[in-house]
Amino acid sequence: MGVPGPMARFSFPLLLSVLAGPNTPNALYAGVNVRTLQICLLIWAAIAMAARLAAQDLNASNPEKGHITDTVVDVNNGVVSGASVVLESPVLRDHRTVVSDNNGFVEFDDLDPGIYNVTISAKGFANWSSPAIIVKPGQYIILTGSKLKIAEALTTVSVAYSPVEAAIEQVKRQEQQRILGIIPNFYVAYDHDAAPLTTKLKFQLAFKTATDPITIVGVGVLAGINQAGDVPNYGQGMKGYGERFGSTAADGLSDIIIGGAILPSLLHQDPRYFYQGTGTNKSRTLHALSSPFICRGDNGRLQPNYSSVGGDLASAAISNAYYPASNRGAGPYFENFMIGTGERMVGNVIQEFVLPRLTRRAKNKD
Repeated sequence: MGVPGPMARFSFPLLLSVLAGPNTPNALYAGVNVRTLQICLLIWAAIAMAARLAAQDLNASNPEKGHITDTVVDVNNGVVSGASVVLESPVLRDHRTVVSDNNGFVEFDDLDPGIYNVTISAKGFANWSSPAIIVKPGQYIILTGSKLKIAEALTTVSVAYSPVEAAIEQVKRQEQQRILGIIPNFYVAYDHDAAPLTTKLKFQLAFKTATDPITIVGVGVLAGINQAGDVPNYGQGMKGYGERFGSTAADGLSDIIIGGAILPSLLHQDPRYFYQGTGTNKSRTLHALSSPFICRGDNGRLQPNYSSVGGDLASAAISNAYYPASNRGAGPYFENFMIGTGERMVGNVIQEFVLPRLTRRAKNKD
């Protein structure tokens, strides 16, 4: 037993006196009123109970502190040092932050009872957040499951449509279009939604057509046909053939350059024939026959085909400079214009119904 306190030394004899009664033969208690002793005993008991309750209240108002510890590791149990660990709770005035040491260890002490959350972040790892952690008085909690995963790389691919790049790719495919794999057929767009051509591409397509070896061979063949028909009136023999070859080449070059590049660039028009391929035969025929007079502008809208008509008129006018005198004048001029336009209309009908089956085309790239 422990040593009695002052109150015990004073009250114990009085307690004996009360229990023994007023006739107890002990001079120590002589002259002591029993009623007074009873009152003193009650006071002692009340003081003792109050002291005990006060001690309990003091302990309740100052509960034991809790602790949270953790060792920060990755999914392979490798220690992660330098990780930022944040502790948050409604019982905290502000969040608390610590950094894991070289062993990945972190600790939060002196924690009041309550609900806490831990968030861990480290360079190169995805953030980790704990579920709610309930800390009781004096509890020592070791976190588990706080394994950091490698952060997933976020790759953003921006795909922007570039009309110029699309047109370049389309022209590359068009320059591979050949009838029976031989005869160039570059001025036909089989893509109804083809991007508009830039000025550079319009001239590139024109020169590609004019200088293609098969085009030059075709000029020679047409000069031979004209030689046989004795038109224009250059005469016969090699001289006459040479003059017809030159005039035929000049006719084709002026028509392609003016009607296929210069005017389309100035007037912002597309010099290509756009294959329809669908609908009734009537609608397709009307589309083909009207193409020399109606074209698609660089803005995508239909408009009068000033480029084609102007190219034919300009080519016919230029031919007056080198044709024989008998083939010059207003009559031959308009005759040449009408022949050129008629050839274009017939050629477009053939393009719409016949040549797609015979034209070798490059495949679209995905």
